[in-house]
Amino acid sequence: MNKIVHTGLMPIVYPILKNPLMDGRQSDRAMLVRRGVQRLLTSMGAHVLPELSLATGRRADLVALTRSGDIWIIEIKSSVEDFRVDRKWPEYRLHSDRFFFATHPEVPAEIFPEECGFILSDGYGAEILREAPEHRMAAATRRAVTMRFARAGAARLLAAELAGVDVPIIDGESE
Repeated sequence: MNKIVHTGLMPIVYPILKNPLMDGRQSDRAMLVRRGVQRLLTSMGAHVLPELSLATGRRADLVALTRSGDIWIIEIKSSVEDFRVDRKWPEYRLHSDRFFFATHPEVPAEIFPEECGFILSDGYGAEILREAPEHRMAAATRRAVTMRFARAGAARLLAAELAGVDVPIIDGESE
């Protein structure tokens, strides 16, 4: 929603969300899982984008680009029911080199398929409890996903800057 600021004279309406990097569709629990996973992946040297739209129209919860150029997709599940009703996740394997599920300690790990990676997050950090098997993407798919990642990252950076969000340059971001 747009924010209205009253200065005493005339209200100023901002046409851009105050923080365009938050879309508000995720539950608080999912956001905690996301934060922990983002911290883990960042500590591993990966760059991460949440909510990246893929060519199929599906939106991946987290997409990580590793230092070696691998693309990982992480699907966040905040409850057993969340996992049970979602059957789109197999499509994400076509758009990644590795596919993981991530959740919090209150969701039983055994509900997640053995053929997928598994990350446990508490919001402050996360741990990979099961590595995801590698399934290399075709070159054309890799290029398409990498371009989507780059364009979305650049667009979000510009939106943040235009909204006045302080976006510092991070050491190692060009590695």
